[in-house]
Amino acid sequence: MSQPYLELRRKLTERDRSLHEKVVSLEEAAALVKDGESVGIGGSTLSRTPMAMIWALIRARKKRLSCARGITSSEGDWLFGSGACDHMVTSWFSQGIVWGISKVMRHYVESRKARFDEWSHMAMGLRFRAGAMGVPFLPMRSMLGSDVVRQRPEAREIDCPFTGDKLLLVPALNPDVALIHVQRCDSYGNAQIDGLQFLDVDLAMAANRVILTTERIVSNDQIRRAPDQTKIPFFAVEAVVEVPFGCAPHECGGIYEPLFRHMDYYTSLVNNSPIKGMDEYLDRYVYSPQSWIDYLNLLGLDHLLEAARHGRSIANA
Repeated sequence: MSQPYLELRRKLTERDRSLHEKVVSLEEAAALVKDGESVGIGGSTLSRTPMAMIWALIRARKKRLSCARGITSSEGDWLFGSGACDHMVTSWFSQGIVWGISKVMRHYVESRKARFDEWSHMAMGLRFRAGAMGVPFLPMRSMLGSDVVRQRPEAREIDCPFTGDKLLLVPALNPDVALIHVQRCDSYGNAQIDGLQFLDVDLAMAANRVILTTERIVSNDQIRRAPDQTKIPFFAVEAVVEVPFGCAPHECGGIYEPLFRHMDYYTSLVNNSPIKGMDEYLDRYVYSPQSWIDYLNLLGLDHLLEAARHGRSIANA
């Protein structure tokens, strides 16, 4: 996913920096992602996961995607189980802190049907930061002496030219496309993020293009009233999709919490049978619904409203 600095600069100068409308449908956004591309995924664990875009990519039968995320949760199961992704780069791959190690991930990695490159969480952050800065690497210490560094020959140990100390150089991550979900943005792609930003700002600047999904599209006037809250600028964004509950069954901070009952059902299904259970789940919740609204209907209005009520109460506590 790393690219030569001059090539990155060339692509940056070729971006359309004009202020124009970028609103598209989920299906149109999915068509912007090509088979075999590298995809950076925003959010972390169950937080602000762009599930609607991942749902759309799977429905579009994308293949051979190489995906990178700071911490990966059940969306990684979806991507492996559907065959959309055959390579995951992340620091942690599970179904969520509550439900333990992903048996779907273990099946696909241990059977060599897919590849899982593990880095430390600090390394993932620095790799996206290097990509955003347009430099080929950044130095760090935290993986030195660990088993993780022995699994990652891409990282290089050096003696610091200033202090003589041992340092580890980690290569930049520059995905072809980033998928990021935000609480609100305007139709041009100026995005505001409430709560933890995770690695999303660096990811947006490291990627060659960005697809934003958002809980709601607001006016540019509203965005300009609080410019300090705008974390991702319009010139980095290629497409905007308004998709309420776009993280379900994961959470979107301040709007709704995870759908815990659905996650309990999901994990019990796939842990009982990683292949059959995953196929059954994808058929019912991804392939069968005709639209994202149909998918939300399957999750249940009562469950969504409960998650929204709890999510707002936590944010306002």
